[in-house]
Amino acid sequence: MRGFGATTIKELAVAVQVVLCAERLRMGKKLKDGTNQGGGVMSKENVERIRKIVNLIRKRGFVTIDQLMADFEVSRASIKRDFELLRSRLGCPLAWDRTKRGYVIRDDQLPGGGPFELPGLWFDSSEVHALLTMLHLLQGVQPGLLEEHLSPLKSRLRQLLGQGAHSATSIERRVKLIHFGSRKIEVHHFQSVASAVLDRKRIRLKYWNRQRQEVSERLVSPLQLVHYRENWLLDAWCHKQEALRSFSLEAMQHVEILNVPAVEVDEAALAAHFQSGYGIFAGKATQRAKLKFTPKRAQWIASETWHPDQASSWLADGSYVLEVPYSSDQELVMDLLRHGAEVEVLEPPELRSRVFEALCDAARKYSPDAL
Repeated sequence: MRGFGATTIKELAVAVQVVLCAERLRMGKKLKDGTNQGGGVMSKENVERIRKIVNLIRKRGFVTIDQLMADFEVSRASIKRDFELLRSRLGCPLAWDRTKRGYVIRDDQLPGGGPFELPGLWFDSSEVHALLTMLHLLQGVQPGLLEEHLSPLKSRLRQLLGQGAHSATSIERRVKLIHFGSRKIEVHHFQSVASAVLDRKRIRLKYWNRQRQEVSERLVSPLQLVHYRENWLLDAWCHKQEALRSFSLEAMQHVEILNVPAVEVDEAALAAHFQSGYGIFAGKATQRAKLKFTPKRAQWIASETWHPDQASSWLADGSYVLEVPYSSDQELVMDLLRHGAEVEVLEPPELRSRVFEALCDAARKYSPDAL
């Protein structure tokens, strides 16, 4: 199941889209910092109030001056100045509607038919924090991975954050995202794989198989890049196995892009294969685990999503029962072991035995007699 704790390259592209929008910020910044043609500086309060006025019109369909005076606790003159700024400086087709007895935005009066949008990125404090989170996501990509491409984006995002209530330096210092367990990958391998995914080209791999302890050569059609639990994976159609497979980027020893179109796989089939099982192990779920967590541990587990098709219930003693589907139990066993005595496998018997054996092996290693 990749739906939780995983990020595809498509989602990372959202960051690029936001920064491209920042080109429009140049105009927005001038409007915030400049002086209008009729005199008077457009203050931070003006900017925030105008943004809210536009949002209220979109939500209600129209607004009246009296409503806005009450909403913002400002004078009639202040609202009229905001209206004038909207019309003269922002090009907003704000007009009085006799039928509604209020002010509306007439999108059909704009060249091309609208709709009207405020220039630049106009954001409140919560949106500033969202931008910061995205900045951290970009910074969280392993150092050097896409540095030449990401540096300009990070620089522009810092400028955007600087427009908010706090400076970018202050926000970045006080909000932290901690990464753990990422494995190092070759920069040129990542760039080649990412290019092949987006350009829809086949690639030839030399791949280290950890289980068999050998290098194999694969011809694959790349389908999607996935960032899962701090590491990068390639979901692809393997032409050797004639099946869907996942490849860890750090295990790639050679990547060659071929000038051959990649095979396409239906998105529904892709989702069914990679999201049915538990964790990184793909394939149709064939079993369902029933897990009982102690009342103490249930305080955390009850708010977690382990699988989109999970089911849960509470017992009278405060214990929490969680049911999740799985195809391979390897990652599920690893997740259960970190909860130690705070979890018990109720079903199926095979999974219960696997956890029992793993705990016994660990207990033997920690026995005083083992030293």
